[in-house]
Parts: sequence; C-alpha cells; structure tokens
Amino acid sequence: MMQAQLRCLCLLILHLATGYSHEGKFSGPLQPMTFSVFEGQQGSQVIFQFKASPPAMTFKLTGETDGIFQIQPDGLLYHNGALDRETRAVHKLQVSALNAQGATVQGPVPITIEVKDINDNRPTFLQLKYEGSVRQNSRPGKPFMYVNATDLDDPATPNGQLVYEIVIQLPKINNVMYFQINNKTGGISLTRHGKSSDVLTGLSESEKRDLDLCQLWRHFLFSFLLLPIGALELDPTKNSNYNLVVSVKDMGGQNENSFSDSTSVDIMVKENIWKAPELLEIVENSTDPHPLKITQVQWNEPGAKYSLVDKEKLPRFPFTIDQEGNIYVTQPLDREEKDSYVFYAVAKDENGELLSIPLQIGVKVKDINDNPPTCPSAVTVFEVQENENIGSNIGTLTAHDRDEENTASTVLAYKIVDQIPAFPKEGLFLVQAYTGVFQLAKQSLKKQDTPQYNLTVQVSDKDFNTLCQVEIHVIDINDQIPIFEKSDYGNLTLAEDTAVGSTILTIQATDADEPLTGSSKILYRITQGDSEGRLGIDTDPQTNAGYVIIKKPLDFETVAVHNLVFQTENPEPLVHGVNYNSSSSATFKLIVTNVNEAPQFTQNIYQAKVREDVAIGTKVGNVTAKDPENLDISYSLKNNKRGWLKIDPVTGEIFTMAPMDREAESVYRVQVVATEVGGSSLSSVATFHLALSDVNDNPPRLATDHPHLFLCHPLQAPGSVIFEATDDDQQFFRGPRFTFSLGSKVLENDWEVKRINGSHAKLSTKHTNFEERVYSVPIHISDGGEPELKGTVSLPVTFCKCVEGSCFRPAGHQSGMPTVGMAVGILLTTFLVIGIILAVVFIRIKKNEGKDNVEIAQTLSFYELVTNEPKQLD
Repeated sequence: MMQAQLRCLCLLILHLATGYSHEGKFSGPLQPMTFSVFEGQQGSQVIFQFKASPPAMTFKLTGETDGIFQIQPDGLLYHNGALDRETRAVHKLQVSALNAQGATVQGPVPITIEVKDINDNRPTFLQLKYEGSVRQNSRPGKPFMYVNATDLDDPATPNGQLVYEIVIQLPKINNVMYFQINNKTGGISLTRHGKSSDVLTGLSESEKRDLDLCQLWRHFLFSFLLLPIGALELDPTKNSNYNLVVSVKDMGGQNENSFSDSTSVDIMVKENIWKAPELLEIVENSTDPHPLKITQVQWNEPGAKYSLVDKEKLPRFPFTIDQEGNIYVTQPLDREEKDSYVFYAVAKDENGELLSIPLQIGVKVKDINDNPPTCPSAVTVFEVQENENIGSNIGTLTAHDRDEENTASTVLAYKIVDQIPAFPKEGLFLVQAYTGVFQLAKQSLKKQDTPQYNLTVQVSDKDFNTLCQVEIHVIDINDQIPIFEKSDYGNLTLAEDTAVGSTILTIQATDADEPLTGSSKILYRITQGDSEGRLGIDTDPQTNAGYVIIKKPLDFETVAVHNLVFQTENPEPLVHGVNYNSSSSATFKLIVTNVNEAPQFTQNIYQAKVREDVAIGTKVGNVTAKDPENLDISYSLKNNKRGWLKIDPVTGEIFTMAPMDREAESVYRVQVVATEVGGSSLSSVATFHLALSDVNDNPPRLATDHPHLFLCHPLQAPGSVIFEATDDDQQFFRGPRFTFSLGSKVLENDWEVKRINGSHAKLSTKHTNFEERVYSVPIHISDGGEPELKGTVSLPVTFCKCVEGSCFRPAGHQSGMPTVGMAVGILLTTFLVIGIILAVVFIRIKKNEGKDNVEIAQTLSFYELVTNEPKQLD
C-alpha cells in the first residue's frame, strides 16, 4: 500500500512538472476532454487526475491505448511510453467510472489525446536525380521544371516547412548564376536582375493594353538589358548541359538544428525557336484561296497566346495568326497599293504578359506585270526653233509604269506611229527607243511651212501598249531687228515746269518676226542725252509704239538742251550672225526753257531745342534757301504769334526776342518765308520747330483752386483730409516729388501734415476742439527741383454739420440780394403800375381819339420813368 502511494505521489510530481492539463486544471470530474502530448517523451507521464463521485469507486480505460496509455483505479491517467505522431497523431480513448461491484456507473466518456509534433524526421527528395530542359531565351522567372521533397513531420508546424536552395551550379561562368529556384515550390527558372519576372512591372493592366508596339518593344528591351550577363550567354552552342545541386531544409531553413537533404539536377539547354522568319515574298493579286498561310512562329514552350501587332496602323490589316503560330494573309495584295508590310508577332502567357521580345515580320509584295504604261499628260508639248540642226534634241517623253521599278515589267519602249501633217515629208522626227528623247531626223523646220506637228507615240512594256500624244510647236527665231520708222524726230521746246508724267513724244519701230512673241516685241531705251534719268519710254505691247514721258522734273539751270538717242531691241536674243545697226536707233532734240521759280529750302522742316530761360538775343537756329535763278533771298517769319523769335532777313539766322515759357507752349512752331529779291518776288515756306526744355520756374500750388474739404462737426475723434499739389513745370519721370509742412508753428498744436506720396498729403487735426466754421491752414510745399522752389498755399477746411456723410449748410441771406418778401412786393407794385398806365391809355383813347401823339408820348415817358424800361408802340 505504501508503494502504491509513493508511486502516485511520484506521478503527481511528474504531472505537475510536465504541465499536461485541460484548461489549466490537473484534476477534475469525469467528462469529455482533449489533451495535447508531445511525441518522443520517454518514461511515465501523467496526463490528468479524474475524480470519482459516489457510487463510483474506480476507473477503466479503453480505446486506442496502443499499450501506452493507462489509468489508475483512483482515476490518474498517464502514458508509460514514447508517442509517435507519424504512427498515430490522435488517440481516441474512453474512460468509465465503476462502482464497487465493477459495474459502470458513468461513461464511457470520450478522451482525445492529440500527439504534438517534434522535428524528428528529415526531408527527403522524391528522386535521387532530376532531369530537365530549357529553351534558350526563355522568359526569366518562369519555372521550366520542379523538384519535390517530403517531410513526415507536421506541415502545419515549422518542422514540416521546407525551403529549397541551389547549392552548386556547374559550370559557373563569370561567377554568374544562370538558374534560380523558388524556395517554397521548388520551381527552377532562369535568373534575371530584379525581383519580378514581369516584363511590364509597374504598369496597370489598362496601361499595358494602351501601350503601342514601340512602347512594348522599348519596355521589354529595357527589361531585357537588365539581365545578368550570364543569362545573355546561356547559349547551347557554348554550353548545352548544366548540373545543379539542390538542397532542401526543414524548419523553414531558419534553425541551425534543421534537417536537410540534397539532390542532383541535370539541365539541357535547347536552341531558341522563337525567331523571326526570313523576309517573306507574296505574289500580288494571287488567285489562291484565302486566308493563305505564309509562315509560322513558335514559342519555346506550349501554351503561348499569339497575336499580331500592326506597326504602321493601317486602316486595313491583311494578316492574322492562329494559336498554333501560323500566320496567314487574308486577301490578295496589290503591290501598286503597298509594296511591303512590317508587323510584329507577339507571344504572351496565360496571364497576358509578354514572354519575349516581339518578332518583326517583313513581307515584300512581289510584282507581276499588271499595269500598262501611262502617259505623263493628255498631250505632251515640245517646242523647236526653226532652222534647228538635224539631230538636235527637241524634248523627252517620260511615260510611267506602276509596276516595280528596275524590272522587266517597267522597261518601256517608244515608237512614233503617226505624224500629222506629213509635210514637207514623213519621218521628220525620231524618238530614241528606250529613253524617249525626240530629235530632228531629216531637215530643219520652217514655221511658214507648218507651225505645229501632232505625233502619236506608242509606249510598250512586255505585255501592254499605250498611245501618247505629242505636239511639236515650231518657234520663230529672232532673225529680224527692230527698225525705226524715221531716224530723226526733230526738235521740241518745253518749259522746265512741264508736269511730271506728261507724254512729250510718240516714237515707232517695227519688227518682221512673228507678232506678239519675244522676237517681235520692242523695247525702247535712251542711250544718250539723259544722264539724270528725267525721261522714260513706255511701250504699247500691242502696237510696239513708244511713249516718251517726263519721269522727273526738267531743269533749265542743269541742262537746257537734251540731245537724245533712242535705241530699240528685242527681249529675245538675236540669232547668231544678226546684229542691231543704225536702223534700230533714232535721234531727238529737247530744248528746255527757263521759268522763274520760287526759292527752295534745303529742307521742309527745321528743328532746334533750347532751355526755356535762354537769354534774349540767343541764336537758336538757321535756315537756308536757294533761288534757282540765283536771285537774292529775303527771310521773314510767319505765324510768330507769341513774338518769341526774330530772323535775320539776309542770313536766315533765328534769334530769341522775348522771354519764352515752356508751360505756355512746349514746342514753338513758326513758318519761315523765303522771298526772292527782284523778279516776281516768288516765295516758299518752311517750318521751324523750337522745342523748349523745362526750367524749374513754377512754384508748387494746389491742384484744385477751391478744394471742397470738410470735417463733420462736432469731431468725435481727430480727423483728416487729403489734398493734392501740382506745379506747371515738367514732372519727373516717376512723377512729382513734393514735400509738405505747416506754414506756421503756431498751428502745430492744432494741426499736422504728413506726406502720402509725391503729389498728395494728409492734413490731420490733433484734437477735437474746433468751432463750426472755415479754417484756412497755410501749407508750405516744396517741389524738390533744381533750383528748389517753394510755395505757401492756404488750405480751406470747413467744419460743418453733416447729413449722410455730406456737409449741410442752411440757406442764408446774401448781401446785395432781396429777400423773398421784398421780391414779392416789387413784383406786385410793378404789375399795379402797369395796370394803371394801361387803364389811363385806354380811357383817353376812347374819349379823345383825335388828340395827337404828344400826349401818348407823354404817357409813355411816364411809363418809362416808373418802370425804367423803354416802351415802344406797335
């Protein structure tokens, strides 16, 4: 008995040490319970102490005990051996309470034992050796094979969390790892700089859809350039086989006591099959059924999604691709419409991401001879001068063919098939068979024979013929010189004041060449007698008549007689061997008579500038005039309204003769009259402008003579008014610079003045004790000029009662003006006197109509005396 008690005590102590419990309790009544027990623990381990309630006396254990779990009669549940989670992770037990007779009085009650995992199993690869292959230029980051390992420990715990790692890569060129492994999935892929294998990392799906091909290309190329140099060297022609040693660790690889395993991976590098095909040729206007397969592209791995991108954004794109990578042309092509196409084949994965750089597909449309030659125009016109030599080139007919250049389809041959007229003979023209150059074949041409030839030219390629029309115009040559109708046009006398533009002579020459051509058109020019260009000649284009016109005023004093020589010529050069002679020239004598002319000033406007305070008698300018007849000139002034200037009548010098004032007139304008002395006393007028520069000679003053300045009386607080100053001198560039001060120190206790800016100041009261009246405040104003001028102004400020912000003054009697009562009395008295006078006049007229007008006059005199107004009778 003592031994059993000791054993129970030991188990209890062990129970307390191991900490197995249910919700923190080590004992309790019999009820369904779940316990967690770590695997691998040796020796006896107490789990729980069940307590019996009468009539229960003992306990019995059944279920998946596996000979390890036991219960004492007093209800102590324990295990006496090590558990193995990998053998059984959960044990389902039943505990029953028995009475003294061994009968079950409670239960069986389910008891669950969960075996907690410990890291007691190492990971193992499923294969000792793996083999795989990858295509050159495969997409970095996309797994092309997997390695797998297993661990019997609980995968929900770190014990069963496996981490893969590439330990060795052979060969390892330039110390660059070409391969990488996903440490969780075991997927092996090619390496690439950066963390993401997405070529378009950072772009939203909508942005990827909106990218055009050029942007996709640049983005992919940029990503591709980020690859390590080793990945770019993954070339089966250099190294086709690589060996990797891959390890796997449990505990997430984070524990130094974790278990590991390793395996060998052999990788074969295969040639890249994602390549652009050679330039494709498609015969135009094909009659084969469409769509027509023209090539195929293929990604290195199955499952790629293919599409085409039109680089040129054509309105009609005649190509398509299926999901096997077969590319088709969907309709016949026309080389003359478009001779080549460039587009791109794109491969994407199941997520719509680019797998590699798009492939450029080039298509050349192969020509067939399906277009006839075309003429350059409805009619091609050549010109040939008469008397051209045999063999001379006339022109070149250049026909066109829309077929491919530099092929047999565009080799054109020329042949003349008809000549109209056939006069003077057939075959006057020759055309070079392959150049289209026309030449004179048999003789020179004469326009008098035929002015125009019409040729029909056959232009042929190897399959088609086209007829083109050619006109050859025979052009007259300039082999005749212009001839004057007379060689001397006599004399003509004109006054020197004859109006410019007057026609003074008509001359005429004739030319025997074809009318209205450059060979017969006549140009006239004066070769002698008019060195100053006072005359000109205009030609009538229809009649070739020449009109001699005065272009500039004639001048007797310069040239009194013009001995003119006229010369004619054609705008078209004369043919070789023909020259102008004396028949193409004529003479004419123009005599200019003198006219008395007014003096002429050297300029129309004379200008000068002086200070406004210049001394009287100062010379301010000089004018000069010249008489064409060399008569003496007398100068005088006109419109000298202010009498500021005088002029020397002989020399033209202008002097001041009175003080001048810029403020009265800043630019003084007078007229200068030059009159010839003797002769007809003709005169001419020029203008003299004298600009006066300012002198500071005006003291400052108020800008307004009677400024309406007021303050509301009584003052509630000191108030202020603003006033403006000005002066009549020229202001500074940045405006006036007035300064202000009070005019009397006595007023400094009542007023103060402050400058606001260069033109305004503020006058303020210093207290509120002012009477309701007008105050005149003296203000000193200085203009800051050189010399500085000061002025004292009296600034009236009215203190008055205010109504709605305005000064209110009740109307009062003004001296010298009648009151309202006086005005009414005067008016009534006037009306009464007028009534009496009219009554007297009316009565006397009725009583004595025969009396003379003396009495009426007396009555009227009385009226005038009373009213002080004259009275007239009708």
